[in-house]
Amino acid sequence: MSGRPGPLRRAPALAPTFALALALGLGLAGCGGMPTNTSLYSTKQPVVERTNFTFDVNTNASGLPISEQQRLNGWFETMDLRYGDRVAIENPGQNPAVTNAIRDLAARYGLMINDVAPATAGMIQPGQARIVITRSTASVPGCPDWSATSDMNYTNGTSSNFGCATNSNYAAMIADPQDLLEGKKGKGETVIATSNKAIASFRDAEPTGVGGLEDATAGGTGGGGN
Repeated sequence: MSGRPGPLRRAPALAPTFALALALGLGLAGCGGMPTNTSLYSTKQPVVERTNFTFDVNTNASGLPISEQQRLNGWFETMDLRYGDRVAIENPGQNPAVTNAIRDLAARYGLMINDVAPATAGMIQPGQARIVITRSTASVPGCPDWSATSDMNYTNGTSSNFGCATNSNYAAMIADPQDLLEGKKGKGETVIATSNKAIASFRDAEPTGVGGLEDATAGGTGGGGN
């Protein structure tokens, strides 16, 4: 056997070029998820959606028969009628007794009747009235959003998920989603101010014992003793 060393093997000339192309490819792939919102305002905002539910009742000259009132009340219970719902009436006959009967039923759930009913599909038959419940829901579409997968942030933008937690909780906790669109309209009183009336009335009431206690003597006859 010969003691001469074998020829040196050189790496292919394309290896450095391939490594550089691979590094550039990974870098460009990471830039695709870079945040673009450079403001402090979240692009994930609550969206309010409205859904109308209808229920037709039979009417007569005296208003709403007892059987129809029971049907309507059962529907209110099934729909879990609650604060934030809007109730309106389509009453082609313009019978005030019908409106008063439905208003009384809605008042049991703490709701008032809206003046104008939304447009609904289907014709109302003669001798009928239609009750419309408008229910609003709030949600934040596109949340959570972890689409920005790059750690690089050359534009100093906020995360793609920025605002999702706060606005989603806000949309879930609000009692009346319509308040996200417009504030309460009334006589300038808030819900807190209205509820405080009962508390103030209780506190301002005169104590029951302010006039003193009535004199009372123990009556009856004593028992005989030995």
